[in-house]
Amino acid sequence: MQTKFILDERDMPSRWYNILADLPSPMPPYLHPKTGKEIVPADLAAIFPQELIRQEVSAKRFIDIPEEVASILRLWRPSPLYRARRLEEHLKTPARIYYKYEGVSPAGSHKPNTAVPQAYYNMQEGIERLATETGAGQWGSSLAFATSLFGMDCTVYMVRASYQQKPYRKMMMQTWGAECLPSPTDRTEAGRMVLARDPDTSGSLGIAISEAVEDAATHDNTNYALGSVLNHVCLHQTIVGQEAQAQLAMDDAAADVIIGCVGGGSNFAGFSFPFIRDKMAGKTPDLDVIAVEPSACPTLTRGLYAYDYGDVAGLTPLMKMYTLGHDFVPPAIHAGGLRYHGDSPIVSRLHADGLIRATAYHQNEVFAAAVTFARTEGIIVAPEAAHAVKAAIDCALECRTTGEAKTIVFNNSGHGHFDLSSYEAYFAGSLADYEYPVDLVRESLGHLPVTG
Repeated sequence: MQTKFILDERDMPSRWYNILADLPSPMPPYLHPKTGKEIVPADLAAIFPQELIRQEVSAKRFIDIPEEVASILRLWRPSPLYRARRLEEHLKTPARIYYKYEGVSPAGSHKPNTAVPQAYYNMQEGIERLATETGAGQWGSSLAFATSLFGMDCTVYMVRASYQQKPYRKMMMQTWGAECLPSPTDRTEAGRMVLARDPDTSGSLGIAISEAVEDAATHDNTNYALGSVLNHVCLHQTIVGQEAQAQLAMDDAAADVIIGCVGGGSNFAGFSFPFIRDKMAGKTPDLDVIAVEPSACPTLTRGLYAYDYGDVAGLTPLMKMYTLGHDFVPPAIHAGGLRYHGDSPIVSRLHADGLIRATAYHQNEVFAAAVTFARTEGIIVAPEAAHAVKAAIDCALECRTTGEAKTIVFNNSGHGHFDLSSYEAYFAGSLADYEYPVDLVRESLGHLPVTG
């Protein structure tokens, strides 16, 4: 019985899949943060290279991966697909459970899949430094890795709560030559504004994005790089789902359920979009696609589908997405990469159209699932990926009740080797299950920008 399915590196996808080509109608446009008018490519030129701007608005179904990028991706790609047989036996389920494992990358997560091309395209246009934000540190360490390969500098604004919880992620970034700062800082106007209002803030991705965008916009040699949300980021991640489809075929399997965790949406998008393409084409009309998020920051399950800023200071374009309000600061849960007030506009659109569904969990039940997974499959997963593990286990247990032998596939988006303090808190019983902060979200949603 085969457990691990590995593609030859010659079979790594040579193109990214662009789901925008297959949506039944155009996406709502991005709007300029100051004028409220539709963004044009020139508006993005201050912080992004031209090729990424072209990819952001492209309607081409497939976009070629440059060989310079592919040669780096092959350091760890194709990543393995596993059949979770020991977990199946433990759960006594008739379901077949598979997981795509992105923890084999140098940074330990899916994030280098987009960090490498983003650094490459910026290097090609003469940019010397990239500024970015990071939540739990997977994105910051991935961009630090990528910029080191292309001889670039990197400045990372890391959400303060995660900076304190995950010191080894900071050390990873430093090892690859990046500067890592706890956000908010006093280095930017956006950071000083937040600190003046709340000196003890735990920070948020929205705050860190404001600082990174401001940094890029005020330095001629610097561009901004984003690890999630935007179309080109989701595009780069589709290498994951394309590989997973080919690997399932190696076992004569077809997915009934697709699962991924969602913060901004990049790993979920990259894993699910190739499968959703088949669903939209009528090939797999009953495919159940599940986006999993934390109950403390439930954007898809409790947010509003509306135009909002991607950051606290209102420097980013206005995007139509599920949002809890751009100035909402989520509780300091240990899944720092999922503490974002909004979601990818494409993921949001798919949810609004009913092509995907969302569910939310508290962090204690998520860590319980992660421990079960570690004790059966051996991998200690990141708190973010553990949300997908929890949903997969719940689906498998439902199959045990119904007797259905569904094929459940989830994206194990990264390992938890730098998150052991989170596991320590779980075993000590000191993890708090934060309730949905109704009043705070209501207040934040009251500050949504007015659009025409």
